[in-house]
Amino acid sequence: MSIEALILGKLHEPAKSRTSGNTGRQFVTAKVLAAAGDAGGVFVNVVAFSESAGRALLALDAGDSLALAGTLKPGAWIDREGDARPSLDLVAAQVLTTYGLKKKRDAVAAAAAPPAAARQAADEHDESFVVAQHHDDDAWLRGERS
Repeated sequence: MSIEALILGKLHEPAKSRTSGNTGRQFVTAKVLAAAGDAGGVFVNVVAFSESAGRALLALDAGDSLALAGTLKPGAWIDREGDARPSLDLVAAQVLTTYGLKKKRDAVAAAAAPPAAARQAADEHDESFVVAQHHDDDAWLRGERS
């Protein structure tokens, strides 16, 4: 069973780039400590086959906050004391970091702001419209327009 999930946590140790021995395909692995209420946290084993998700993981340091979206597979393992412990494996499709969020916000803000020349032309157009509208009102008041 697998679940589409969004995991929030901190990178436990630096991510590692790996190559599959069978196919030669590149992928990245990481371990994330996700908050789990009173339990303090649960480790999530992460693998990223997506190039963009892998690059984002490799750019982070241990302790950096991140959000991961992907397919989560829950499981369990038995520790040395014989207690069952949860295990979570996530195939990350997307990785969001505070750095990535700031970069995206800056890009959106830059795209939303028109270039200076376009702003100036728009301002001049708006002023000429106001002036033309004002003249038409004066003509109407003088009875030159019906």
